[in-house]
Amino acid sequence: MSLLEAQGIVAGYGAAEQILKGAGLRVEPGEIVTIIGPNGAGKSTLLKVVAGLVPMAEGRLVLDGRDVSSADAIGRARAGLAFMPQERNVFGAMTVAENLDVSGFLEPKAAKARAEAIYARYPVLAAKRRALARTLSGGQRQILGLAMALMTEPKILLLDEPSAGLSPKAADELFAAIVDLNRSGLAVLMVEQHALEALAISTRGYLLVAGRNAAEGRGPDLAEDPEIRRLFLGGA
Repeated sequence: MSLLEAQGIVAGYGAAEQILKGAGLRVEPGEIVTIIGPNGAGKSTLLKVVAGLVPMAEGRLVLDGRDVSSADAIGRARAGLAFMPQERNVFGAMTVAENLDVSGFLEPKAAKARAEAIYARYPVLAAKRRALARTLSGGQRQILGLAMALMTEPKILLLDEPSAGLSPKAADELFAAIVDLNRSGLAVLMVEQHALEALAISTRGYLLVAGRNAAEGRGPDLAEDPEIRRLFLGGA
């Protein structure tokens, strides 16, 4: 049984602007799945639909055997989804510790223990726990964003262009952190601007074009497909 399955998703930002026109995907337990495609294809919109931030006009969403199509974002979070947006994914005027604390809202009694586990996993956050989030480097802010998502102990982590704006070194470190989380058993679904790098660490990938599925395959296979590279990945 798939961990996550989205079927026939039609959605957008108004009745006259349906960006997604029947898109779908699935994520199996323990997978990293990346959505690629040209600008405007609906990649981030699909991720936000799955997270419950953009309503579906049509379609079905099943998480771990449970139909969550009618659940709101909080309901889906309770069911096991955690979403890290591309922008404004930390509270800059709050400390690292406060960011983690507010992210444990689903189970406040467990928040302290979960934060300590996160500090053990990410020593840089432990060292900066009293620092305001706005004072962190770009890479440190993204690690904090990951950590905040982990405070709900999700079954699947949704990442919207996590390496956006990062230096190559910080992006490499972030990809390593994503792989490490996945190796611990967490499934990941992401949209990523550095498509080749993302596909290289992905179990599978989906190519989305004009709101519809155009291709699906193993991550490395999509990355090496000459036509996909030529048209969508900027490679020969």
